[in-house]
Amino acid sequence: MILETERLWLRPRTLDDLEDCFAMDREPGVTDFVHGPWADETEHRAFIHDRITMDYGPGLGYWSLFLKTEPDRFIGWVLLIPEDAVGPEIEIGWRLKPAFWGRGYASEAANALLAHGFEKMKLPGFIACIDARNIGSLAVARKIGMCPHKDDNDIVQYAITADDFAKRPHR
Repeated sequence: MILETERLWLRPRTLDDLEDCFAMDREPGVTDFVHGPWADETEHRAFIHDRITMDYGPGLGYWSLFLKTEPDRFIGWVLLIPEDAVGPEIEIGWRLKPAFWGRGYASEAANALLAHGFEKMKLPGFIACIDARNIGSLAVARKIGMCPHKDDNDIVQYAITADDFAKRPHR
């Protein structure tokens, strides 16, 4: 299922995206606030491969992002998956190449996923677990209408419900 926004195409991530995802993760700053096997190239590729091929359930998963003006140019991804790939909460997340930070693409893509999850899938809510130092991702969470839910000093959990989403003045 392909999702569309004003400026972006979002399509389910496939193994064809593995090298783009790997290259993005290697760019300075991209994984600074995310735990993962980033230091070992083999483990890193295997992690991405596993995340691409995992079955998260109907309507869930990762979507690769492409600019409508450059439809072959991978700029990042967004996700709706069970938290830490196990749940029970459903997590929304985003990761973009640094060249595309600060332009509103993450919030634009995340809004499309919120609409998909709430309006099409009828899910009750989503969380985002964000490192407290990741100012950019915290701003995206607030911009899409999420509110701080839990704080364990290092990770801030933001949440949004279907009711919160429906009440937002701008989408």
